Amino acid sequence: MNWRNSTLCLALFALLMLTSVEALAQEGGQRRRGTAGSEHLLVPLTARATSLGTTLTSGVAGLSGLEALDANPAGLTLNGGTNALFSRMEYVADIGVNYFGVAQRFGSTNVAFTLSSWDFGDIPLQTELEPDISEVTWTASYTTVGVAVAREFTDRISAGVNVKMVSETIDDVSASGVAFDAGMSYAVGESGLRFGVSLKNFGPDRNYSGTGLVRFVQLSEQIPDAQPQAVQIEGARYELPSLLNFGVAYTRQVGESISMTALGNFRSNSFSQDQYAGALELGFRDVVFLRGGYEFVSDMDQTFWKGTNLGAGVVLPLGQNGLTIDYAYRSTEFFDNVHMWTVGVTL
Repeated sequence: MNWRNSTLCLALFALLMLTSVEALAQEGGQRRRGTAGSEHLLVPLTARATSLGTTLTSGVAGLSGLEALDANPAGLTLNGGTNALFSRMEYVADIGVNYFGVAQRFGSTNVAFTLSSWDFGDIPLQTELEPDISEVTWTASYTTVGVAVAREFTDRISAGVNVKMVSETIDDVSASGVAFDAGMSYAVGESGLRFGVSLKNFGPDRNYSGTGLVRFVQLSEQIPDAQPQAVQIEGARYELPSLLNFGVAYTRQVGESISMTALGNFRSNSFSQDQYAGALELGFRDVVFLRGGYEFVSDMDQTFWKGTNLGAGVVLPLGQNGLTIDYAYRSTEFFDNVHMWTVGVTL
């Protein structure tokens, strides 16, 4: 790692952090709590990330790039070749969340394609004119398609960006737009210590539109027996739930067959409370893993999460390839607890 590359990368790292702090400081997250839309972008999408309590901003050794991508696009550089995974989450209120991704390394550059979709099932139709539940149903869907690129600037510093097309449909109204994630990570040599910073969900404002916002009304200037006129209601514009993550991880060997990783993360939310998270992962011969994490906000009574996350995983070698199966559990206050499974293949 030569002096010029080191200076450039550290300068980019510092610029990203300073820009992030200034941008989020201007938002006033505490004063604007609950005013953002597209909150589904805050939900972790893989079992390992979920069980570790959203502490993967820095990344950890042995983590696949697709697992790290959702927390920090720079983590995509942890991908060593070809990687694919599929994840299924049984979310609250019988909502299903599916996530698929594939990543490929090209020299020092990694490219990934991801797709997440929310399945709400069929919902009985109720309107202001007919509030009783009927056999008529409607549905909603959230779909996010992402294309990410990450590059290793040196053997210690990586950076990446993720461009996401976010589409939301609720019955006959919809909204869509682009969101951006960006991040950098720094590994302190062979010490097992890693740092990371990431910006998530930055993009232009958006609003809902569609035939569901059309109303037929009698205009004041019309004669009494005139036909009602179609009026389009303009949906209010809303901002994305932007946030800033700072993360640290430290991995060390405990004996010959056990590895231990401690992780910490601070999340500054533009439209919510700041969040602190800590986690611990134990690995046995790099085959079996046990995980636990805890997320804390100042007003825990204002969220339905209890903050406790647990999980486990197993890595099955298949010749020169590998199959990974992970499970995660999140405890909730009022709903059924959340369960998630992730299956990944490394070629």
